[in-house]
Amino acid sequence: MKKAVLVGAQHLLASAYPPELRDRLGQLVDLDSREISPEAWRNHRTTLSGAELIFSTWGMPVLDEEFLAATPSLQAVFYAAGTVKSFVTPEAVRRGIIITTAAEANGLPVAEYALAVILLSLKNFWAYPIQAPEAKFTKVGGEPRGVYGATIGLVSLGFVGRRLADLLATHEVRVIAHDPHFAPAEAVRHKVTLCHLDELFRTSDVVSLHTPWIPETEGLVREEHIRSMKRGATLINTSRGAVVDETGLCRALRDRPDLTAILDVTHPEPPLADSPLRTLPNVFLTPHIAGSMGREVARLGWWMLDEAERWIEGRPMRHRIDYQTFFQRA
Repeated sequence: MKKAVLVGAQHLLASAYPPELRDRLGQLVDLDSREISPEAWRNHRTTLSGAELIFSTWGMPVLDEEFLAATPSLQAVFYAAGTVKSFVTPEAVRRGIIITTAAEANGLPVAEYALAVILLSLKNFWAYPIQAPEAKFTKVGGEPRGVYGATIGLVSLGFVGRRLADLLATHEVRVIAHDPHFAPAEAVRHKVTLCHLDELFRTSDVVSLHTPWIPETEGLVREEHIRSMKRGATLINTSRGAVVDETGLCRALRDRPDLTAILDVTHPEPPLADSPLRTLPNVFLTPHIAGSMGREVARLGWWMLDEAERWIEGRPMRHRIDYQTFFQRA
């Protein structure tokens, strides 16, 4: 049996690899009972020196020369979390280490969160909280919209965007998307109409951002996009704060109080103490909660168990990182 260790932030290892999952892992690999934290891995050199597999989550140490020298037997890393940008290095590529990630599993609750916020936004939910005992229960918040017949704009059709499009297909809405790399035939399959970014902002009742943060997308959403939005429209960002020009966003939202921004991510994160995002009445901030939380984190570990079974049995892995594509996008 392959020798394996658990490496990562210890409170998250407990969530990603609960007892039942560890029992299953123990039937598949020789799993060391110790948990190795990113701060203390140097204290576990003996254990790491014999490790052939690492099962990890958030807090995976960088695969630099020092860590790789301490793990001469390492063959694969099973990462029960999202993006691997924080620890994958060219040194790991040269060593031929296999990396697989549960990023797509982590994207499932993001799509669910976005769907919930979209539906609430179309009901003008954000204008309705009753804050005083004497407040009247009246319908306020501008022109009524509702879900039926609404236009939803998705920026990027990666895994989360596609998943959200499929969820929206169960509602009587029109879904449009901007993704210059997405095949038109695939758009038809997901019941999405492709369009230019300018048109998407101009015609959508709700815009939901799902684009990755890479050099080409930094500041992709500009002030003029926000200003062009329909009266009473909503912007949702669950991707990365840097894909939005937040200075321009704040200016536009200050001049357009009819618009609403629901931001689960910002740049920096959290916003600076003096950021207008903290005080604008039409901005709602959540602390990066769209991804996996609580019970959802265990799903990431189960996906990595499946990947390990596939690799050990010689079957194709589903979520292995393609290094060539990875470094092109990183």
